[in-house]
Amino acid sequence: MNDRLADVRAWSRDLRDALAYPLTSNRRLLMAGIATSLTYVVLVLSTFPQFSMQVLSRDVTDLGFAVATLTRETYLSTGWLGLGLVTAYALLTGVALVSTVTLVRRARRQSASTIVGIIPGLLAAGCASCGAGVLGALGFVSAMAMLPFEGNLLRLGGIVLLAYFLGQTGDPRTCTI
Repeated sequence: MNDRLADVRAWSRDLRDALAYPLTSNRRLLMAGIATSLTYVVLVLSTFPQFSMQVLSRDVTDLGFAVATLTRETYLSTGWLGLGLVTAYALLTGVALVSTVTLVRRARRQSASTIVGIIPGLLAAGCASCGAGVLGALGFVSAMAMLPFEGNLLRLGGIVLLAYFLGQTGDPRTCTI
């Protein structure tokens, strides 16, 4: 039992270190902010892909209008919890991207086999960042409506997957792959 508790404490410490890593330099923070913003925009636009395509095909400069409208619709359809989960998704994806870039840079210096070890984490981050919006983008909008809790469980699953990946990685400067 004590071993499990020690493992959980080590994992939570590594998760904290991974979440703090983008704050260690302005460049990393900027990269995490851009990745977070882009992920949020993609997630929100993919909630109603037909609307997004209609608005953006008419005038690309209406991106702000589309994001604001669909943020409101996300709130109205899933509540504060759904909007919070989408935001948490985007934030964790930004942190995961910064960590992955650092791990790939470190691995490139070490060997090709180390890069292969990073791929599962990169796929986990990529899979989690697409989230429930993939169903909408593929035309399965009605499938989202049929999911329990308006797809919030799927979003939560992606967040848990990203948190697990980040907790396993920790601070990528000290990560031993």
